[in-house]
Amino acid sequence: MEGFLNPQEVLKELELRKDMVAADFGSGSGGWVIPLAKILKDGKVYAIDILEEPLSALRGRTKLENINNIETIRSNVAVKENLALKNNSLDLVLLTNILFEANDKEKIINEAKRVIKKGGRILIVDWLPKSTIGPKEKTSSEEIKKILKKLELQLEKEFEAGSYHWGLILIKP
Repeated sequence: MEGFLNPQEVLKELELRKDMVAADFGSGSGGWVIPLAKILKDGKVYAIDILEEPLSALRGRTKLENINNIETIRSNVAVKENLALKNNSLDLVLLTNILFEANDKEKIINEAKRVIKKGGRILIVDWLPKSTIGPKEKTSSEEIKKILKKLELQLEKEFEAGSYHWGLILIKP
């Protein structure tokens, strides 16, 4: 679909090094994880999802494509105690098409902040509220900007992520 969300193009908005360690909260079957892992060849990517089925599909896909730097974790990213990642251990967290369905957006963003290092980044991509396709309930970038101020995260960049999505890159000072 013309103008739809393209993970490879959106990832170009970040300054990625091939040795970075990253996580994708709500990874599903790997739409973002696979392209990210291909860029972070000498790094590691944690694919985190609450459901086993998409993680199983992702593991199968990584075997087929011979991708060895992805580790799957079944966990609910909205419950901090369940997430088995250390404080200040990651360079990057992806929150792509996850916040629109979250009851507690702040908790998820705060969990991303907890696990990234100082200077680490959080990529947030979600549905434009004016989009005629996608979920009924959508999250605006303005709502997220209020949360990032509260959590003392800095807005590094704001961009259009296709015709139906917005994107923010946050940095942990």
